[in-house]
Amino acid sequence: MWKWILLFGMGITTALQAEIKILAFSGSTREGSVNTKLLMHVAKMAREQGADFAIINLKDFPLPFYDTDYENTHGMPENAKKLRALMKGSQVVFIASPQYNKSISAVLKNALDWLSRGEQGGPSRDAFKHKQFVLLCATPSADGGTPGLIHLRSIIEEIGGKVAMEDISIPHAHAAFNSEGRLNDPQREATVQKIITSIMKQQPTP
Repeated sequence: MWKWILLFGMGITTALQAEIKILAFSGSTREGSVNTKLLMHVAKMAREQGADFAIINLKDFPLPFYDTDYENTHGMPENAKKLRALMKGSQVVFIASPQYNKSISAVLKNALDWLSRGEQGGPSRDAFKHKQFVLLCATPSADGGTPGLIHLRSIIEEIGGKVAMEDISIPHAHAAFNSEGRLNDPQREATVQKIITSIMKQQPTP
């Protein structure tokens, strides 16, 4: 009897894990981005644990720079609406942010500004509500992009997102990956695995 209860419980856990939808994007749109490379590696690890992990490229969602005059005249751009729909349909969002002058990239900041706006008078921050965010940075610098991640964390928290306590920070990124796309540092590889496992144990928020 206990064997069947255990198997039933394992089945429920597997089902819950499979229901977790993860959206991921990078603040870098350039070819050969190490942050996109990091996301690809994280995606592989998460999918092995049953996650529905989707990576999008912000280059496929071009947006005008946000300002209220544009918004009042033209409304929300269609690409911003598409991004909001993808965000709202996910329980977890992974953002890989390159570090530009100890901060985040313009394309990422602009996307977040549009995502934090409401559609046709609706709630402005519903795309971030009840969302778990995991922040990543792969950078050539020795600081692992920590200053930029601190800035990104403050932005996400200000607009209603819940940011995981632990970031994924990869210094000296151009030498950090092996030929298979895995991290050369076993300790950092284990940290990434731990964060993904923790996310997968969470029940999806309705």
